[in-house]
Amino acid sequence: MITLDADPFEYRFSIETAALVIIDMQRDFIERGGFGETLGNDVTRLQAIVSAVQGVLHAWRAAGGFVVHTREAHRPDLSDCPAAKRRRGNPSLRIGDRGPMGRILVAGEPGSEIVPALAAIDGELVIDKPGKGAFYATPLHDELQRRGIAQLVVMGVTTEVCVQTTLREANDRGYECLLVEDGTESYFPEFKAATLAMIRAQGAIVGWTAQSARLLAALPR
Repeated sequence: MITLDADPFEYRFSIETAALVIIDMQRDFIERGGFGETLGNDVTRLQAIVSAVQGVLHAWRAAGGFVVHTREAHRPDLSDCPAAKRRRGNPSLRIGDRGPMGRILVAGEPGSEIVPALAAIDGELVIDKPGKGAFYATPLHDELQRRGIAQLVVMGVTTEVCVQTTLREANDRGYECLLVEDGTESYFPEFKAATLAMIRAQGAIVGWTAQSARLLAALPR
């Protein structure tokens, strides 16, 4: 059992029963020309965490841990994208429209792919999700249960939307979750700060948080 110095108190996990979950580190959110930028956001904020996420990913792989990657991606016919979702945000390009990296947030398009530095390798699970949470309308829970996973170490974007939604879904399903503070980011710094505080409030009511340096120091080499 690994004991990690975390907030609000130590987080304990076993590499055999834990999964690293990397949420939506895809080109549509991270790179210029993607959906994030069409909403008027500064994508360089999200680009800045790629190095930290990559460091944890490589260390987790070296320790023999299981890795899950998610992508927010809809079917080409948009049958899994409610009209209310497509209307939100007032972007210059909406979900399904054709942009510089293909159709926005559509599975199989270049923009839906994970950024190259964090691409999945053989043996890692890739989940395409139609909603903000990674458990909604996906096989994620069944896949984790089949592997005996009880703890989740979470990174990705954006902190207050898909990351927080996934953490709350996981908490309701009995998983103990750690959010890597410098492995997640928002287009709005105040939203990230508020989410971190909410996650670890009231004795880790949703989960724990810690900087990646603490996690890297705790992982077996």
